Amino acid sequence: MGTVREATFELFRRHGATTIFGNPGSTELPMLADFPDDFRYILGLQEAVVVGMADGYAQATGRPAHANLHTAPGVGNAMGAIFNAKANHSPLVITAGQQARSMMTMEANLTNVDAPRMPQPLTKWSFEVPRALDLPLALGRAFHQAALPPKGPTFVSIPMDDWDVEADPESARLAIERSTSGPGGANLAATKEIAASIDAAVNPVLVAGPDLDSAAGHSAAVALAERGGLTVWASPAPGGGRIGFPESHPNYRGVLPPAVGPLGETLREHDLIIVAGASVFSYYPNIPGPMIAADSRLIQITSDPDEAARAPFGDAVVADVALTVAALAEAIGNRRAAPEPNQPPYELPLSDPMSASNVMRILRGVWPDDAIAVVEAPTATLAVRNQLRLSRPGSWYFGAGGGLGFGLACSLGVALAEPDRKVVCILGEGSTQYAVSGFWTAATYSIDVSFLILRNTEYSILKWFAGLESVEGAPGLDLPGLDTAAIAGSYGVANRRAESAEELEAALAWSLASPGPSLVEVGVAPGMSIG
Repeated sequence: MGTVREATFELFRRHGATTIFGNPGSTELPMLADFPDDFRYILGLQEAVVVGMADGYAQATGRPAHANLHTAPGVGNAMGAIFNAKANHSPLVITAGQQARSMMTMEANLTNVDAPRMPQPLTKWSFEVPRALDLPLALGRAFHQAALPPKGPTFVSIPMDDWDVEADPESARLAIERSTSGPGGANLAATKEIAASIDAAVNPVLVAGPDLDSAAGHSAAVALAERGGLTVWASPAPGGGRIGFPESHPNYRGVLPPAVGPLGETLREHDLIIVAGASVFSYYPNIPGPMIAADSRLIQITSDPDEAARAPFGDAVVADVALTVAALAEAIGNRRAAPEPNQPPYELPLSDPMSASNVMRILRGVWPDDAIAVVEAPTATLAVRNQLRLSRPGSWYFGAGGGLGFGLACSLGVALAEPDRKVVCILGEGSTQYAVSGFWTAATYSIDVSFLILRNTEYSILKWFAGLESVEGAPGLDLPGLDTAAIAGSYGVANRRAESAEELEAALAWSLASPGPSLVEVGVAPGMSIG
């Protein structure tokens, strides 16, 4: 088996983790010595970008991705991105170097004094190996833990002098060869009870969450909605980091508002609310009101015991979401007439400067059928969804945690995982700055992403919140002088600017037809855009 390094890289192969996202420091160099030819290393210039790329890659592939960080400072840089990965249920294995064992007790420079504690509570499992021989077993546990439902990030701290230690052949072999699989069945007893409730309901509704974003999940949700005549709402953003129901389907109604009062009012007429693959609920901002009508009942289906336990109301079933919804579609006995078709995308007159809704309408006109949207444009998010009406699984990525910097980095990971689909990353110019060095990675590795930057010269979402919260005179809400196209160009990304509808349509067509990374920046009017 050779050294611990050789055993560990064999473990990585076993888990399909031959792409490593990283930003190397001195404590990580021993791991990277004699880097194997069958691996690829994707360099990010800052650790939040590294984790964001791995997050997108893990979500798109459905299996754990490996992010390698630089001891305590690197983990600190990445904490916001790890927060997003936890909210996204992204299976990540995060490793970080540690000072040499002989130097740790004296807390020599770069010692992470309490390495396992540092990323908690953002990880499912956090560990520092007690001896070098335990590294393959510890990393094996990290991969299994990350992949088991509910998926999420794990963390292992590795002293830098562990890698050249001779491995224990038998222990390493056993760690490499083992496999795990999660509970993969529907809760049949609960399914019968829920089916009876749907049959008895007068006006049931399905809230489709991100855990339904798969071919099986979409099919199950459509079957349940059509057979039961359920209208369908998407779970609120930002909690809805993925799309669990085809948004061009006639039963679809839109995205639920994320605040308590408006959400409760939206669902007030429904006597039965089935929430599948989402928390109950991802609330923000604080707009009080009744959570649920007095004569309504809510049933949540989730793979996450913590989501089930923390819900403020309703009943919960912990089971495989797609299989349980599919079983429900088979178990319900009565059929209802399908709801009236949903409305076509909004057709708003062009404004000058263009609104974000105008921009998304133009984007819709050139949108490739199999394209993927990665979005971090807070005041335009609903406009993107309402215009594009995405319906293919794996076509929408949004930071469920709400931490900025996710979108640009995630789009790179998604594009590396999905090289045969065009990735379009829609960003506000403020959001872009949180991961701006990702443009270098995009250019260096020729990653095929079309960036669409909405420039409104302010933190428009914060001004919207200021109005909501009756805050006046707050500083730091304007962004004069940002030239994102020039910044991207300095990193090597081809770019164009557009100010009119005609210029924008031509620039988008150019970008979508261009291989590798390209960027279009367009000026938009400030303010929230919905249609």
